[in-house]
Amino acid sequence: MVEDSDSQAESKDLPPQDERGHDKPGDNDEVEDEDDTDADEDEEEEDDDDEEDEDEEEDEPKLKYAKMTGNLGPVYRNGDATSTFLVAGDKMCIGTHNGNIHVISLPSFQSVRVYHAHSASISGVSISPFPPPLPTAVPDAVARVAGQAHGSQRTPSVASEASTSARTARTPQPVLNIPSNAIHIATSSIDGKVCVASLVDTKDVHFRDFARPVQAVALSPDYRNDRTYLSGGLAGNLVLTTGVRPGNSSTTTTGTYSATATGLLGSLGLSANNGKDTVLHYGEGPISTIKWSLSGKYVVWINEMGIKIMRSHLHLESVDIEDAWKRIAHIDRPDEGNWEEMASVWKARAEWIDESNLQTDDEEPGDAATSSAAATKLKQVFKNNNGVEKLLVGWGSKVWIINVHPGVIGKGKNVGERTLGSADIIKILRLDCVVSGLSLYTPTLLLVLAYIPAEDEDEEEEEEEEKATKSKESASAKGHKSKSSAASTTSSEPRGGIIRRRNALSPELRLLDLVSSQEVDTDGLTISRYERLSSSDYHLGVLPATRAVQATPTPRGALEALSGMGSGMWNATLSATINATALLSSTASVHSNGGGSDTGSGRRVSTTGSIRPGHHRVQSAHPHMKPPGMKIFIQSPYDCVLATKRDLSDHLAWLLEHDENQKAWELVHEHPEVISTSVEKLAEIGPGTPDRVQFGDDFYDESTSAGDAAVQVIDSAVEKEKRRIGELWIQQLIEEGNWVEAGKVCGKVLGTSTRWEHWVWTFAGANRFDEITNFIPTQMKPQLPSTIYDVVLGHYIAHNRPRVKELLENWSPDLLDIKSITTALENQLKSRDFSEDSVEDGEVGRDWRIVMESLGKLYTADGRPREALKCYIQLHDADNAMNLIKQYHLIDAIADDIPGFILLRVSKEQMRNAPIEELQEAASEAISLLVDEAQHGLLSPEVVVKQLEEHKLRLYLYFYLKELWVGEGIEELGGVNKERLVAESRALVDSVADLAMQLFATYDRSLLMDFLKSSTYYTFEKATQVCEEREYIPELVYLYSKTGQTKRALYLIIDKLGDVSQAISFAKEQDDNDLWEDLLNYSMDKPRFIRGLLEEVGTAINPITLVRRIPEGLEIEGLRDGLSRMIKEYEIQHSISFGVAKVLRGEVAAAQSTLRAGQRKGIKFDVVQKTVDHIDVETETHIPEHTHEPPQPGHCVGCREPFTGSENETLVGFACGHVFHLSHLLSYKNPERPVTPPTVELDENGEFVQTHSIGTKVTHARILRDQIRDGCPVCTP
Repeated sequence: MVEDSDSQAESKDLPPQDERGHDKPGDNDEVEDEDDTDADEDEEEEDDDDEEDEDEEEDEPKLKYAKMTGNLGPVYRNGDATSTFLVAGDKMCIGTHNGNIHVISLPSFQSVRVYHAHSASISGVSISPFPPPLPTAVPDAVARVAGQAHGSQRTPSVASEASTSARTARTPQPVLNIPSNAIHIATSSIDGKVCVASLVDTKDVHFRDFARPVQAVALSPDYRNDRTYLSGGLAGNLVLTTGVRPGNSSTTTTGTYSATATGLLGSLGLSANNGKDTVLHYGEGPISTIKWSLSGKYVVWINEMGIKIMRSHLHLESVDIEDAWKRIAHIDRPDEGNWEEMASVWKARAEWIDESNLQTDDEEPGDAATSSAAATKLKQVFKNNNGVEKLLVGWGSKVWIINVHPGVIGKGKNVGERTLGSADIIKILRLDCVVSGLSLYTPTLLLVLAYIPAEDEDEEEEEEEEKATKSKESASAKGHKSKSSAASTTSSEPRGGIIRRRNALSPELRLLDLVSSQEVDTDGLTISRYERLSSSDYHLGVLPATRAVQATPTPRGALEALSGMGSGMWNATLSATINATALLSSTASVHSNGGGSDTGSGRRVSTTGSIRPGHHRVQSAHPHMKPPGMKIFIQSPYDCVLATKRDLSDHLAWLLEHDENQKAWELVHEHPEVISTSVEKLAEIGPGTPDRVQFGDDFYDESTSAGDAAVQVIDSAVEKEKRRIGELWIQQLIEEGNWVEAGKVCGKVLGTSTRWEHWVWTFAGANRFDEITNFIPTQMKPQLPSTIYDVVLGHYIAHNRPRVKELLENWSPDLLDIKSITTALENQLKSRDFSEDSVEDGEVGRDWRIVMESLGKLYTADGRPREALKCYIQLHDADNAMNLIKQYHLIDAIADDIPGFILLRVSKEQMRNAPIEELQEAASEAISLLVDEAQHGLLSPEVVVKQLEEHKLRLYLYFYLKELWVGEGIEELGGVNKERLVAESRALVDSVADLAMQLFATYDRSLLMDFLKSSTYYTFEKATQVCEEREYIPELVYLYSKTGQTKRALYLIIDKLGDVSQAISFAKEQDDNDLWEDLLNYSMDKPRFIRGLLEEVGTAINPITLVRRIPEGLEIEGLRDGLSRMIKEYEIQHSISFGVAKVLRGEVAAAQSTLRAGQRKGIKFDVVQKTVDHIDVETETHIPEHTHEPPQPGHCVGCREPFTGSENETLVGFACGHVFHLSHLLSYKNPERPVTPPTVELDENGEFVQTHSIGTKVTHARILRDQIRDGCPVCTP
């Protein structure tokens, strides 16, 4: 139970202090006025009981626990027990009842040093400065490498703590002097002594005997430099010791100071300053706790009368040096209940908090709206700024949260004065337990180690069973059952004896919400022999959450190290971890005076340390220390328990343990790292050797990196775990009878065909086909056996045929055993359970149609399209029937019933009432298919025409012939021109041209004219008769003109149409003078025709003749415009003709000039002069086809031979520079032409001679002109 008193405490400031730290006379010592009564407590307890009864569901704890006692075996050697405890940075310091101090390195739990400094129980321990925090644990790989590097070094055995004179002392290996080891450790004991020892320097040891039990000691954060510490105990004196020197021991009595050197310098007879003791406060009872603040500016100490805060000597300006050690605030102990008698019994716990190192608040989504405002306010109050430091104090059943503010310069009447500082109480909590330790878990969550005192004997007897249960489980305010943190290896039953004593209850670790003052989480801790322990036997130590590794670690000063306490968990440097194995033993001993002035009679106290056995190897971090987050240590005399925040893997384990399989699966799905980060889980789940089938050959490729392989293994493990959890989820739903949800989950979580097969058979065995069918996968490798799909379809074929249709639409036929399914469907047809006329659910023939459609689909998939076509025709399913005919060319299958095929989409109602356009649309697909088959020569038009005429379907016959004639849908194929394909299609109509002409005349007159003009296979007489019957004048005009009856055609135009323009056009087309004469004669008495002739006749007839033929006195409307237009047209025609003639003359003149210039131009070529001894060697060569290679000067282009001075043959040269022998020129493009020049003849000696006959010259000139008409044959190929 928690009671919140912050509403009163927030407005209260602590009373001012006098110079010695005592309260000023008249000051009110009361800090808090609590109005809570026992009745209120009883009501709250009843409310809590009601909440526990109502909330039966167990909530997940926030922390997990691990017992570390086994890792601290040397601490409990020889029956020893721990009496004090401290964790800081990478060090754990434990003091025992036998006076031993154990220094242990974290996170490996290796012993660094063990030494004996006291003869009785150690009551307090302090470190200066705090060891540098280490961000991360040393990786296992680094630990192995370091272990191999130092594996050959061996350490000496454990040194005996007996007199070292009995044997030769071993020289201990020194502790490495690194920042984390450069610390001083101070311990206090009930033997009245304080020991301050350096971890690195074995000679730096200081002893001080105060002759009264010392309960607390606190080293200055800068002890390395100022050699200052505070101590206090049962004497009630707060003693400041300054100026201590190493190697010294001194004795002082309460209230006085005397010191005599008995250390190293004293043994030499050289006295030295052993330090100075100053009593800062006294007279208020024993002092139980002393703590320096993180900055070193403030010190808090607690005695029987209350909590005191004072300013230290650190960080003071030179002008404020007198303010050192002055008290700035105090809080009186509560004056109620049994505080007066228990104040000295309850050990006060004080913690200075560094909020920057706290866990982050993780609110539940539902709580955010209700607590956000209060939480924000509290965070703003808690926010540490402007040098404000936060202090937590737990004493008895009370918790104080205090903000300590630095001194400021006064204002108003106190202007210029500087205050030492002040303290404000932010919140006060009253608990139903004794605080044995406390800290802040998050800015809004308070962590409390709760000691549960024993209840009254009467209640104990009445509720013995209930208390036994509560010793194992403690219920939180939220109502969940807390779990034991670790199993105790020692019986917790009370030891036998005559004296009856009330046993204490097991301690609890609680998380309290500072906003609502409610317990968020409570866990009972199983501690060995807890029945005999008191609240002061327990200790709580906290290591804050880890931080990122710094790029370059540097040594820090005392204050820096202290203020940075908890800034990180481990330092992942090799040297820091090696330090954990370098254990030191000091051979120096310090003589302590037993009392009085006799300095020689003091007993010898051993400070000999021991080197722990083992090799100098780097050990990796303890598994429970590796996870990030805050580390919480709970220490009792016989146990050490580590509490850490539960991570995702713990959350997963909790969900699985409580059968929250759905949430567990969703957790792994959203956070696969919950598996990949758990080494134990990977070892349990992941395959030892990757499956070659699963990962493929690429997994074993040498080029595949180890990182890629690891990712594949992790991904495989994650998927495997998801499937395992998913099947647990499915099984849970089935056991609950929720088959519908189980089917949905199957579709989500199952990933292998074998598991799918298993669960489908499970559902089928329970006759739960509907729940699983929709989720059976259709695409999976390897694929599910076809038996699975066959069984499901077989079930629905017998019980739910509409479902069969849905499944066949969604399932590929490749998944099925088609023969078995078609057999089942055929048996259904044979069974006559339904027919085409049967009614199912108000629908006629529903099941019959479904079975027929299914058969058609399966027949098609099985390669039996003809059987499928029969099914679709019975169903009148034109779409599928058409597709089959097109795809498999099954037109021959319906060749005997073409009318039925065409009417496949045409209903009887449409045949009676539908317009032509609608009927054409309905029959278009069938008609197009028939036309396509005709164009490919597979079904002749005569067959189609014959069947359609027999069934008197002339309209559909028109559709067919029209599409053949127009050639719709024809596209260029294989490079064949489209016009040619259309012409070939039109040729198919030639055999039924007269029928086509009649149908076109009946249904499409525009197509008739095109047919009459394009086709020559129809009968002109029949065409004329048809056109005359329908009075198609333009068509008749065309027919008459084709048969030579132009005058008749002209009179039809004039009489029937009265269209002068068409008459003139017709006369122009025929270009017949008699026809023009007839047109003029007919038009001379018709002014409209005369005007039309004037405007449109143009130059077709002589305009003078036309004008002279116009009768005199005939009034013609628009005569002037007509004449003007005719004259203007003639002018335009004359202008065009003149311009063309002028251009032609210019071009002819230019061409003639070019010709004459070329003819007059000489052609230069060289003649090769042969020497007297030259021998002509003739070779027969094949002259290749002419290429445009430039000819050599003086060579014939044809034969490539050089010209000589005695050439007998005529040479022909062109302006381009090419020169030929005449014979080679004539045969250049015609190799078959005889090479004998036509202008020469052979004489009696067989040589060419010139002839001078006229016929020969004419022939020569003609042939030469024809040859060179186009110019040079080389340049104009």
